[in-house]
Amino acid sequence: MWPEGRAAAAAFTFDFDAEEVWIGEDPENAHRPGVLSQGTYGAKVAVPLILELLERRGVRATFFIPGRVAERHPGRVRSIIEAGHEVGHHGYTHTSPTKLTPEEEEAELVRGKDVLTSLGAEVRGYRSPSWDISPHTLRLLEAHGFTYSSQFMDDIRPYRHEGSPIVEVPIQWILDDAPHFWFDGATWTKKISTPSEFYEIWEAEFLGIRRFGGACVFTMHPQIIGRPGRLPVLERMLDLVLGCDDVWVATAGEIAERAP
Repeated sequence: MWPEGRAAAAAFTFDFDAEEVWIGEDPENAHRPGVLSQGTYGAKVAVPLILELLERRGVRATFFIPGRVAERHPGRVRSIIEAGHEVGHHGYTHTSPTKLTPEEEEAELVRGKDVLTSLGAEVRGYRSPSWDISPHTLRLLEAHGFTYSSQFMDDIRPYRHEGSPIVEVPIQWILDDAPHFWFDGATWTKKISTPSEFYEIWEAEFLGIRRFGGACVFTMHPQIIGRPGRLPVLERMLDLVLGCDDVWVATAGEIAERAP
């Protein structure tokens, strides 16, 4: 499945949600600049720091971006594209397809793709804002020229959806930074993990996937992983993966192309 000499694969992916994730959680947040500032940090500070780190390590990543984020921060999206990274679709708004009619879902898909392509992106991949899809999603992805999606958790290798040409690049919550670091300001019950705890969990999962010859798809959010105390953990993880000569580091789209 993997290029000659490689026994496993890894992809570093970023869901560049910025302010939109907070609006998708609760539309009333659109009128709360203090809440939105958490997402603004991702665009204002974190993305440039992450791009600089990826450049130093020579890694091409995949950034899944909502259309409204691209409209709000076109310069950041252009900088991602100019750095040679892949850009994928992450909704127009950060709204689950399961909450939309088929017509609304298609409109979100088309509008989001139009925004990204207008900035110079070649968009082949889709990741649902909620990591969930509707009964219509795969059909719509095929109709609008997508080749892969990335939100199912049922495998550690890319595969083709039954009855569809769309390839799935599987992910998992354990390999997402949000469950480890997302603070619940409403209830104050969500613990923020330490960087060392986070690294230990990711290291074990990566080494396990490597052992079984799978694709380790890391999912991060600039506003979360891009904090000053967490960037060294990302750098450490990059070094671990790059130090494994039998692991192919690729974009999500490149991994999708290896599906049988």
